[in-house]
Amino acid sequence: MLTKNVFKNLAVFMLGFGAMIGIVFPFFVLLFINVDKNIVLTPLFFSMCIAAGLLVGLFNIFLAKKIVGKKLKQLHTHMGYIEKRINDKAACPLKEGFEDDKCFIKLDSDDVIGDCAEAFNSLVRSLAKAFRSEAAVRNFTEMLSSKLDLDELGAEALDKLIENMNAAGGAIIVDKEGELSVLSSFGINMPEKMIENNIVWSVIKNRKRLVIHLPEDISLSSAIVSYRPKTVLIEPILYKEIVLGVVVLATVVEFSEEMQKNIQLFGQGLALAFKNAITHDQLQRLAANDPLTGIYNRRFGLSRLKEEFARAVKTDMPLGIIMFDIDHFKNVNDTYGHLVRDRVLISLTRAAKSTLREGDVFLRYGGEEFLVVLPGASMADVKQLSERLRRIVEDTEIQNQQQTLRITVSVGGTSYPERNVEDHLALINIADKQLFEAKESGRNYCVIR
Repeated sequence: MLTKNVFKNLAVFMLGFGAMIGIVFPFFVLLFINVDKNIVLTPLFFSMCIAAGLLVGLFNIFLAKKIVGKKLKQLHTHMGYIEKRINDKAACPLKEGFEDDKCFIKLDSDDVIGDCAEAFNSLVRSLAKAFRSEAAVRNFTEMLSSKLDLDELGAEALDKLIENMNAAGGAIIVDKEGELSVLSSFGINMPEKMIENNIVWSVIKNRKRLVIHLPEDISLSSAIVSYRPKTVLIEPILYKEIVLGVVVLATVVEFSEEMQKNIQLFGQGLALAFKNAITHDQLQRLAANDPLTGIYNRRFGLSRLKEEFARAVKTDMPLGIIMFDIDHFKNVNDTYGHLVRDRVLISLTRAAKSTLREGDVFLRYGGEEFLVVLPGASMADVKQLSERLRRIVEDTEIQNQQQTLRITVSVGGTSYPERNVEDHLALINIADKQLFEAKESGRNYCVIR
């Protein structure tokens, strides 16, 4: 490499090659042409040959700059234009992508220059796809962040997904209070039928996307859809590995690889938005906590029990329940008054919470009566936890000025499916009967079965 300038190097080599040809040419003439060497081997003839070689070199340099240089200049101009467009998009990301003719180089040569132009155009097309995806995800995320109403969120999210995925129809199915429900749908005549579909449940269970390609000789009933789908995509809505629902999209063409990548990006924002909306919806409907003890109130706690029971039935997992109340609590209230009564309730709550597992649902069922929901707890687990709770309450000391109070609790409990019940209310009814039996047995006692 003589210099860092390619055309200067090319000029040096071409002029050197021309001069060398000029020097060799007289001897070539003598070898192949019958010419008097006194004419050929003269300074004048050598000078004329060298000059001709240099002229040919100069002409080749001119042609290289005119043809190759023009193509390279064109490539440089387009690169500069693309750089400007990228910087513009960084400043204003919602602008259109790289779709105009100025972004692409015209392919008019079938050689390495043409290959470079094609590679450049491919790069531009890839950038265009990336920016389109980025803009779509950004718009989608901004829309999601502005919605807290679950139904409104579902409708707008499905519209955006169908638009960005070029789908002909689809639906969003979410888990609401332990039961699947169709939040929104389009182009599907009987979306509620999908809730019973084993394929949808398999996606929820496996937490993995499923793409179904329908053969041309298979058609769906017009009562279900008004078009002939070719591909159906079912995407789980995952929030911290918890399935909140699924997105079902149907298209009359194949989902491209780019679209399948996009749905994963859309799904991340969708999961967070749905989690926020579901939480907001629950908090809007229910004031969750009991103001005195800080644990769940009856209304919210029973809604959680309903969810956990529905989940236990579907996943074939056990669900335990404990109901307990304070023995002779009326005497405490009559003897010491409301302030001490409240202190007893707060102390009891703290003691009971120390025995519970992460994920257990603890609520104040009413007055001095409490309920604990134990996901995954068998009858043996319920017995063990009930006895531990009874003992820790019995050992708890409650200070009232110079006095030390002690309380005891009676506990009733059971577990599904060892006790086969139809719903969560039947489970409560059994636990309530066991609690009554524990009191009849002398109090400070557990009855679990």
